Amino acid sequence: MTRPERPCPVCRKPRSAEFSPFCSSRCRDRDLMQWLEEGYSIPGRAAPPANSDED
Repeated sequence: MTRPERPCPVCRKPRSAEFSPFCSSRCRDRDLMQWLEEGYSIPGRAAPPANSDED
């Protein structure tokens, strides 16, 4: 039994072997820009408050 092919995570079109898991370089680049512009995030602990007493 084969697993169904997952679509491109950006536009939902069929994946391309050349750009997997995306369908094209355009979708691959769009995904990269989301990471670089902080459009995606990975949950974690809250950052400690900044200590402004150290001048």
